[in-house]
Amino acid sequence: MFKFFKDKLKDAVSKFSKKAEEDSEEQVVEEIEEVVEEPKEAKKPEPVKEIKKPKVEDVIEKKEVKELMPKKKSFFESITEKVITKKINEEQFDELFWELELVLMENNVASEVIEKIKQDLKMDLVDQPIKRGDILNTIKDSLKKSIEDVLDFDKIDLVQKIKGSEKPFVMVFFGINGSGKTTTIAKVANKLSKSGIKCLLVAADTFRAAAIQQLEEHGKNLGLKVIKHDYGADPAAVAFDGVKSAKARGYDVVLIDTAGRQHSNENLIEEMKKIVKVVKPNMKIFVGESITGNDCIEQVKKFNSAVKIDAIVLSKSDVDEKGGTALSISFVSGKPILYFGVGQNYDDIKEFDKEYVMKNLGF
Repeated sequence: MFKFFKDKLKDAVSKFSKKAEEDSEEQVVEEIEEVVEEPKEAKKPEPVKEIKKPKVEDVIEKKEVKELMPKKKSFFESITEKVITKKINEEQFDELFWELELVLMENNVASEVIEKIKQDLKMDLVDQPIKRGDILNTIKDSLKKSIEDVLDFDKIDLVQKIKGSEKPFVMVFFGINGSGKTTTIAKVANKLSKSGIKCLLVAADTFRAAAIQQLEEHGKNLGLKVIKHDYGADPAAVAFDGVKSAKARGYDVVLIDTAGRQHSNENLIEEMKKIVKVVKPNMKIFVGESITGNDCIEQVKKFNSAVKIDAIVLSKSDVDEKGGTALSISFVSGKPILYFGVGQNYDDIKEFDKEYVMKNLGF
């Protein structure tokens, strides 16, 4: 997971620090050379003049001026300070960051996140004295802190949320075609069932007969009941019947599958709004493919604008070598990642864990 991004990021940080070390060392040499001066010819002593006794007022005034003057550093102190500390100016930083920025863009990191990382690093590095040999660690620490901030959002414990809510707890899943939505629903239902939560599946994707069959197959494999209507039925009506059935039969949670839709298809977006209006779900979950990068981020923006998404599931995260979507999507959308899909089996779903993401990024 995120291997390509991890390797590229490590390489970019190493190059960043090495170049910064070289640039700052050159400045140090110049500063040292400026301190060294050619010996000057000794001046002949001037004739001794008559010494006048200073007035008391003059002595006091000179003493006050002397106290205000900063203490002059010795030659050794001045040289030592220049040798062991380095500074990167803003122009140098912009040049150094460029390669790191390219790596972030190449790995699908959103522009908003790149800008945050840049500003965080700039604050920690530009015009800041850094000890010789500490530049690499300083850059790593600054980058790690910035990424941790990006991933700092409230984590949802879905099991506890459901157990603490009025029954049935209604969840509707949205996403574009082929995002792995139906499989994700089966994985979530499996996870909840293992926690003692009674689940009901609802096949409200009536645009594809295969979608109804697919959810039925998952239900059969997991031993879960599926509410369905015929192909072409009103999706909102199917969803409503599912919630009604759950109330009558004492189910804890209802998981509603919907048709995959492009965010540009206004008719399907309106249908999505209708489903939400009819069943009033407790959670509206967007399912997106981690491997689609910035497309996934744009999709969640559009879906959120239409129905106010509550959480995100990133499918196919196990084959995402880049990782920019996982790093960016919550920061940009303001919505937490609920789960990562990490394989084809029902158990291959992982709760969001910041430390897990950081580890996969090499921190």
